[in-house]
Amino acid sequence: MKSGIHPENKQVVFQDASSDFAFLTRSTIHTKDTIKWEDGNEYPLVKVEISSASHPFYTGKHRIAESGGRVDKFKQRYGK
Repeated sequence: MKSGIHPENKQVVFQDASSDFAFLTRSTIHTKDTIKWEDGNEYPLVKVEISSASHPFYTGKHRIAESGGRVDKFKQRYGK
């Protein structure tokens, strides 16, 4: 690989703003915020709006919109 052209890949903590959920992973994102993690080390912090802990699909709170019967509704509405 060519040196000096790749971004720095480092440990980063992503924290869900709407729930008490955070996870440590590797990323190239830059941030000024830091957090002390469970292992005692300090890592850059990225706050996210939604994660798997708060997303309706992954938490089971997902509501499926009823799409069946659209043709019947059209026929009823327009007389066929």
